[in-house]
Order: sequence, then structure tokens, then C-alpha cells
Amino acid sequence: MSAHLLELSPVIPVVVVDDAAHAVPLAQALLRGGIGVIELTLRTPAALEAIERVAAEVPDIVIGAGTVTAPEHAEQAAKAGAKFLVTPGTTDRVLDAAEATGLPFLPGAATVSEVMRLAERGLTALKFFPAEAAGGVDYLKSIGGPIPHVRFCPTGGITPETAPNYLKLPNVGCVGGSWLAPKDALAAGDWARIETLAKAAASLVG
Repeated sequence: MSAHLLELSPVIPVVVVDDAAHAVPLAQALLRGGIGVIELTLRTPAALEAIERVAAEVPDIVIGAGTVTAPEHAEQAAKAGAKFLVTPGTTDRVLDAAEATGLPFLPGAATVSEVMRLAERGLTALKFFPAEAAGGVDYLKSIGGPIPHVRFCPTGGITPETAPNYLKLPNVGCVGGSWLAPKDALAAGDWARIETLAKAAASLVG
């Protein structure tokens, strides 16, 4: 059910929103740039309202909730209108809560044992986090040998320059990128800059 999330875009923008008023123009700028998906992280008090606004006002973008680290986050995000969930790591309670929403989700994994455990539960579309710190491209290459049926959205420390190296791997469907919505661009309301970054990201290939 979650595998299609890896096919929505070569890059899933991973965004921290401090002001919910920025969410709609941000989503619109990403769409104009050719990116039809966004992951708003639950790291700020504004996050749930931001998800609500995007879900209501920008229906053409697939809005997801990231940094789901507690069972209640899953339900809150679903009620706010999130269409998918992303966790940085996995516990049984968070997995159960995510599954209970009925939404597609990308559970986070950083070790072979975590990947195998999630695969045992039938979860074969995963987030690999923190990608660069956990071994990056070489690590994912190594995992692809013994566990070829699991695919990933690596996130964490990836740049426009390194993203193509990930996208070349057969077990990578897309990458997560925070560079599409820099804090200074959000604060300044520089939506043209974000649109330009989105256009470049939308054209990335491995």
C-alpha cells in the first residue's frame, strides 16, 4: 500500500514549518515547480495546523506528516488531513498506531535488523534515516544484496549534488530533501526561490 509513495517524485520535500501561514504558499510553489508531494514534520506547534491548511486549500498536492514518533501523532496527523505518515524510526506502538489510521506510511530504519523486522510485517517501502550518517549510498548498496525486495526513501544529509547517487540504486525510489524549503526562504516568503528549487529537484534522475 505504501510503495506508491516512492514513485510520487524523485524528491520528497521534508519541511519544518514554524508559521502555519507559510504552508499554503509553500505547497503552491512546490506544485508550480513540478513537485506534487510534501512531508511536513511534526517538529513545531504549527505543524498540525499547517497540514490542515494544505489539505483543505491545496488538494492537488499529496500532504504527509513526518517525524511521527509517538502513537498519538499518527491519529492527530490523520485527523488533520495527512495522506501519508513518515517515522524516523520504529517501535511497535508507533507501527500499530500508523497501521490503525489506514494511511500509507514509510517507517524509518537504519540497520539491517530493523529492515528485516519491518519486512517481516509486510512493510517493504521504508525510510532510511539518517541516510548520510548511517552509511549513505554504500550502505544501501550492501543492503540491496541480501534484501533486494525492500525499497527506500533515504533522508538526512542528502543534497542536490548527492541525490542522484542515491537515485541510481535499484532499491531507492526517491530521496527526502530539506533543501527545497530553506528556513530563510520560508521566513522571507521567497516562493519564487522555492519554485526554482522544486523545478531542479523534479528533474533529478539517477
